[in-house]
Amino acid sequence: MDIRPKVLVTKIGLDGHDRGSRIVAAHLRDAGMEVVYTPPWQEIAAVVKLAQEEDVDVIGVSSLATDHLIVPRLMEALRAAGLSEVGVIVGGIVPDDDERALLDAGVARVFHPGTSLADIATYVRELAARSRAAKFAA
Repeated sequence: MDIRPKVLVTKIGLDGHDRGSRIVAAHLRDAGMEVVYTPPWQEIAAVVKLAQEEDVDVIGVSSLATDHLIVPRLMEALRAAGLSEVGVIVGGIVPDDDERALLDAGVARVFHPGTSLADIATYVRELAARSRAAKFAA
């Protein structure tokens, strides 16, 4: 039985530019994934709670300003909530030095502007499978 990946697409912090996240969310949905979409300006605690309630496999965070700098706090909050197996990706404008810090904090991958939607969907599907396997192994 093939279980559809469940993905939470969100924006944390004060960045309200959500066009890209809406496009990615729609593409993931059209690619057969179950997508939970939040409007912009989410607080970390709210994202963690929603991820837990919805039992998501992957969280996608969009950042077009500098809100990606608070993603390490999201990673800490997920670990504290027992959700370390949830895969986290970040998409948007992320400088190279900041990308390294995100990966060091546990983000699985950073997608930059121009990445194809098909590549994002393929990676999310693979990450969701690894996330689900880690959930059941625990």
